[in-house]
Amino acid sequence: MKRILLVLIGGLLVGAIAASHAKLPAAPPMSEADKAAKAQKDAAAKAKEAELNGKAQDRAVANYMKNKGVSMAPSKSPARKK
Repeated sequence: MKRILLVLIGGLLVGAIAASHAKLPAAPPMSEADKAAKAQKDAAAKAKEAELNGKAQDRAVANYMKNKGVSMAPSKSPARKK
Protein backbone atom coordinates (compact mmCIF):
# COMPACT_ATOMS: atom_id res chain seq x y z
CA MET A 1 0.00 0.00 0.00
CA LYS A 2 2.80 2.40 0.89
CA ARG A 3 4.60 1.57 -2.34
CA ILE A 4 1.51 2.38 -4.46
CA LEU A 5 1.04 5.65 -2.59
CA LEU A 6 4.69 6.64 -3.10
CA VAL A 7 4.53 5.82 -6.82
CA LEU A 8 1.32 7.84 -7.16
CA ILE A 9 2.81 10.85 -5.36
CA GLY A 10 6.00 10.60 -7.44
CA GLY A 11 3.97 10.53 -10.64
CA LEU A 12 2.01 13.59 -9.55
CA LEU A 13 5.23 15.47 -8.78
CA VAL A 14 6.71 14.59 -12.16
CA GLY A 15 3.49 15.71 -13.86
CA ALA A 16 3.47 18.99 -11.95
CA ILE A 17 7.09 19.71 -12.89
CA ALA A 18 6.42 18.88 -16.54
CA ALA A 19 3.33 21.11 -16.58
CA SER A 20 5.25 24.02 -15.06
CA HIS A 21 7.79 23.92 -17.89
CA ALA A 22 5.20 23.76 -20.68
CA LYS A 23 5.03 26.70 -23.09
CA LEU A 24 1.80 28.59 -23.61
CA PRO A 25 0.72 29.29 -27.18
CA ALA A 26 1.43 32.78 -28.49
CA ALA A 27 -1.41 35.28 -28.29
CA PRO A 28 -3.10 36.06 -31.59
CA PRO A 29 -2.10 39.42 -33.08
CA MET A 30 -4.43 42.33 -32.35
CA SER A 31 -6.29 44.02 -35.17
CA GLU A 32 -6.17 47.80 -35.61
CA ALA A 33 -9.70 48.11 -34.20
CA ASP A 34 -8.72 46.11 -31.13
CA LYS A 35 -5.62 48.25 -30.64
CA ALA A 36 -7.66 51.45 -30.90
CA ALA A 37 -10.27 50.15 -28.45
CA LYS A 38 -7.58 49.11 -25.99
CA ALA A 39 -5.84 52.49 -26.27
CA GLN A 40 -9.12 54.32 -25.71
CA LYS A 41 -9.94 52.14 -22.70
CA ASP A 42 -6.47 52.68 -21.23
CA ALA A 43 -6.74 56.46 -21.72
CA ALA A 44 -10.14 56.54 -20.01
CA ALA A 45 -8.82 54.49 -17.09
CA LYS A 46 -5.80 56.77 -16.77
CA ALA A 47 -7.99 59.90 -16.79
CA LYS A 48 -10.30 58.45 -14.15
CA GLU A 49 -7.34 57.46 -11.99
CA ALA A 50 -5.88 60.98 -12.29
CA GLU A 51 -9.23 62.49 -11.29
CA LEU A 52 -9.57 60.22 -8.26
CA ASN A 53 -5.96 60.96 -7.29
CA GLY A 54 -6.63 64.71 -7.46
CA LYS A 55 -9.73 64.36 -5.29
CA ALA A 56 -7.81 62.30 -2.74
CA GLN A 57 -5.06 64.90 -2.63
CA ASP A 58 -7.63 67.67 -2.10
CA ARG A 59 -9.20 65.71 0.78
CA ALA A 60 -5.79 65.13 2.34
CA VAL A 61 -4.90 68.83 2.15
CA ALA A 62 -8.29 69.83 3.61
CA ASN A 63 -7.88 67.33 6.43
CA TYR A 64 -4.36 68.56 7.16
CA MET A 65 -5.43 72.18 7.24
CA LYS A 66 -8.46 71.41 9.42
CA ASN A 67 -6.35 69.53 11.96
CA LYS A 68 -3.52 72.08 11.97
CA GLY A 69 -5.88 75.06 12.28
CA VAL A 70 -4.80 76.62 8.99
CA SER A 71 -7.47 78.75 7.38
CA MET A 72 -7.94 78.93 3.63
CA ALA A 73 -9.82 82.25 3.88
CA PRO A 74 -7.88 85.28 2.70
CA SER A 75 -6.45 87.31 5.52
CA LYS A 76 -8.05 90.68 6.32
CA SER A 77 -4.89 92.34 7.45
CA PRO A 78 -4.22 95.73 5.92
CA ALA A 79 -1.82 95.82 3.03
CA ARG A 80 1.62 97.25 3.73
CA LYS A 81 2.36 100.57 2.17
CA LYS A 82 5.80 101.52 0.95
